[in-house]
Amino acid sequence: MTPKKINTFTMFKLPSAWLSGVRVKEIDKSCCRVSVKHRWINQNPFNSMYFAVQAMAAELSTGALVMSHITKSGKKISMLVANNNSSFTKKATGRITFSCNDGNVLEKAIQDTIATGEGQTFWMKSVGVNEEGIKVSEFNFEWTIRIK
Repeated sequence: MTPKKINTFTMFKLPSAWLSGVRVKEIDKSCCRVSVKHRWINQNPFNSMYFAVQAMAAELSTGALVMSHITKSGKKISMLVANNNSSFTKKATGRITFSCNDGNVLEKAIQDTIATGEGQTFWMKSVGVNEEGIKVSEFNFEWTIRIK
């Protein structure tokens, strides 16, 4: 999976994220980086990025990794967010980049669900930083996967 393929998928399957400017910039086996720039279409009344836009970008940084690992496994595996939490530490203005580095957690969960046939639940973290490298928000997503 490449950033271009994921961004095309986003345009057709997640149009609100695409229209808000959420874009995958980099993805590999262990991490995914998603970027979104504060603009008129994704702002809140306080002249910063709306929290839901940040959530979409953060979720995509984890979800794209999940989709990528499932595709590489060659198995039919379903995926679903079961829970999430977040914290906001600074006003989100400018370009915000969300990074998830939990590919190793995901790889083990996929191996376990294939080996046992049982569903697996695991948490993945995405941290959003501004252009100065200052953390603006942090999201945690509880993913569940299982063999179809």
